[in-house]
Amino acid sequence: MSPASGAARRIVREIARWIAAGFGTGFAPVAAGTVASAVATLMGAALLWWSPVALVVAVLLATFGGLWAVRTAQVEGDPGWVVIDEFAGQWIALLGLAAVTPIGLLAAFLLFRLLDVTKLGPVGWADRQHGAAGIMADDLIAGALAAGVLWAVRSHWPGALG
Repeated sequence: MSPASGAARRIVREIARWIAAGFGTGFAPVAAGTVASAVATLMGAALLWWSPVALVVAVLLATFGGLWAVRTAQVEGDPGWVVIDEFAGQWIALLGLAAVTPIGLLAAFLLFRLLDVTKLGPVGWADRQHGAAGIMADDLIAGALAAGVLWAVRSHWPGALG
């Protein structure tokens, strides 16, 4: 391996680490997952307001980019600084909203965090899986469950989320 190719690999690994860290939010000194989810909620709100399709594209980019980043950064276990999974999961949760409203955003944020932290049911199963897929899966499932709950609330009480 030439010195140039070694340097290029280190740069790619650092970029992957930055992506895995949720564009730096994972390096927050306290509650990195919650910080990442809050930032993702604000970014996701802007995307959803602009176009639900933009939010779906962001989910796909965060999911597949997260898988790539975790593998490329050679992450071991599920360290607290890896929060790209929070971005993907939080954005999935936001897909359960029909519109951007303060109460809806708060509900999506709190519901996603509750499911992510408590690891209930399939979220806990996914959390016990290994590798990049395991790191991503629990948050993707938590986001999908949160979106489902939000959708059900909207279906039964149309004005409940703003």
